[in-house]
Amino acid sequence: MTIDFDLDTDVDEYGPEISMTDEAIARLMHLMQSAGDPPVAGIRLQVARRSKDGIEHLLTMVDAGREPEDDFELDFDGLALYVDSDHADYLDGLAVHWAYKGEGVNGFEFENPNPRWRDPLAERIQVLFDEQVNPAIAAHGGAVDLLGVEDKVAFIRMGGGCQGCGMANVTLREGIEGMIKETAPEIEEIMDATDHASGRNPYYQPSPGHSHG
Repeated sequence: MTIDFDLDTDVDEYGPEISMTDEAIARLMHLMQSAGDPPVAGIRLQVARRSKDGIEHLLTMVDAGREPEDDFELDFDGLALYVDSDHADYLDGLAVHWAYKGEGVNGFEFENPNPRWRDPLAERIQVLFDEQVNPAIAAHGGAVDLLGVEDKVAFIRMGGGCQGCGMANVTLREGIEGMIKETAPEIEEIMDATDHASGRNPYYQPSPGHSHG
């Protein structure tokens, strides 16, 4: 399920302003060259989720021939960085660093000057998720992410133990939906973008980051 949100941003047609250290570029190039077949065309940068710690970032490899058509493509000394256009406004000004922290440890760090949400309504729902919803379902291995708010509709994604769970729709309808509407009565509909039929989380390399400001 693809959700397109209207951007309220100063990002121009050339894409967001993103900086990467030489170490980060070198590390990503090394990962691409070590990937084997199929060949890797570049790296995709996305907003993974929001949490109480701020914006979390996601870096994934893009196979040649599967380059995202709607993404902004930035070049870093021959490294193609595909930036998710749906969230480009929340990636503008991002600085990406990498430092060795030990074998098998993710050394990528992100400095993001953007708030996790600019919309006060979305921020209100995010606080609800952080302080009440996710702590309550964490014991079952579940988590719920807010993807965005558009036209009085809250788009969410259920992950962890909630994904593929036969009770997920019941949990959403009887529990989370009521909590959202009590906290944010302006919301008229909650849309669940989770693919419950798959029951599996897609492969990705999580890259938590920090939001400042």
